[in-house]
Amino acid sequence: MEHMEKSKVYFTSFKTSFTENIPAKLKRLILTAGIGDIDFTDKYAAVKIHFGELGNLAFLRPNYAKTVVSAIQELGGKVFLTDCNTLYVGGRKNALDHLESAYVNGYSPTTTGCHLLIADGLKGTDEAYVPVEGGAYVKEAKIGRAVMDADIVISLNHFKGHECTGFGGALKNLGMGCGSRAGKMEMHSAGKPFTNRDLCIGCGACQRICAHDAPAMTDGKISIDHAKCVGCGRCIGLCPVDAIQPAEDEANDILNCKIAEYAKAVVHGRPGFHINLVMDVSPYCDCHGENDVPMVPNVGMFASFDPVAIDVACADAVNAMPVYIGSALYEAQGEGHCHEDHFGAQHPETNWKSCVEHAEKIGVGQQAYTLIEVK
Repeated sequence: MEHMEKSKVYFTSFKTSFTENIPAKLKRLILTAGIGDIDFTDKYAAVKIHFGELGNLAFLRPNYAKTVVSAIQELGGKVFLTDCNTLYVGGRKNALDHLESAYVNGYSPTTTGCHLLIADGLKGTDEAYVPVEGGAYVKEAKIGRAVMDADIVISLNHFKGHECTGFGGALKNLGMGCGSRAGKMEMHSAGKPFTNRDLCIGCGACQRICAHDAPAMTDGKISIDHAKCVGCGRCIGLCPVDAIQPAEDEANDILNCKIAEYAKAVVHGRPGFHINLVMDVSPYCDCHGENDVPMVPNVGMFASFDPVAIDVACADAVNAMPVYIGSALYEAQGEGHCHEDHFGAQHPETNWKSCVEHAEKIGVGQQAYTLIEVK
């Protein structure tokens, strides 16, 4: 069997000097890692980022995005920052609320140097159907259209813990993050949506959008006929009062595999580059409206062409760090107990390896990496 060369993952710490600040060091990192090898000239480059849920302060500052945006612009790219709407009810469930949240959190054309686009449109229904070659769970991913319209995909990721996937990094930001609302439902749910009849106002919007006559009105309230429903999720995006809700009942390992398959749909067949910032490593997703004490000290910044290798490298780096006293991880492990997998200790019901293993199996990247430090 032919030996495959390990993927290169570049790393630099947050340590600075009087002559080089963190943004300058980040720019040097990504240029050293080879982002300039991509032909950006007059090409649309989507930078996938999480704009942050209101109330959560662990999301990446816009200063980091501006650094990446400026580097791409200097390389000739037509760059924009993007994310897709959320499945859950919160500050980013439609494009207007999503952009407002981004502005409040400091993201704007002024602070980042480029425009912000919500990739799946106003209500999360503007999606492209992308075949997943080799997909075991997803045959056709539902990806925000603006992401798929781009010529190049760059992911700028806050690496942190996650209650369903173990951690969130490049694969989750690409897979779950680029899924439309219907795509997110496909990943999170084994079942089909249901109606909270207490919230339903009987407006009939879901009936008008459904091609399968699944929503039925009884006594002024909607019920979903699961025998007719195909699980497309468009009714979730269109309900004005969030009365139609996803099942969110998928097993975590299968969720991870679906994320890997969605990530493949996003990156396959075009140039990509991935940046993970391992800082403020909160135990939960940035989609929470709060952020807890970091699990470990800040590690540094990573960059790679391989989204699988970079996530494994970051997980290894976090697992090598001491646990912060007073963190949720410290409480989960118990005083004096050392656990070799911080993410497994924090969220025992998760297995982050199921995502990277499946991603490697279907050709997204490889787990084997060579770490190259940029000092």
